Amino acid sequence: MMEINWVILGWIIDMILNGFVWLLIAAIFLIFIDVTDKWTRKAVKWIDKVDKWIRKLIDDLFDWIQEKNLKIISSIILLIIFGILAQLGIIPKLIT
Repeated sequence: MMEINWVILGWIIDMILNGFVWLLIAAIFLIFIDVTDKWTRKAVKWIDKVDKWIRKLIDDLFDWIQEKNLKIISSIILLIIFGILAQLGIIPKLIT
C-alpha cells in the first residue's frame, strides 16, 4: 500500500492556492491600472493645454513689450516670469 506524502501534497495545495491569490491580485490591479491610465490621459491633455497657454502668454508678452518699448518694466516682468517658470521646472520644457 502506498503512503501519502503529506509534504508534497501540502506543497501542491499551497502552490494552487498561491496561484489563485495572485490571479485575484492581478485582476484587481488591472482594474486600477485601467482607471489610472484614464486619469493619466486626462492629465496629459490638460498639461498640453496649459503648456500651449503659457507659450502663447509669453509670446504675447514679448510682442507687447517690444511694441511699447518698455525696457525697465520688461526686465522686471520677465525676471518674475522666468523665476516662476524656473521654480516650476517649465523652462527646460520651453527650451526644447
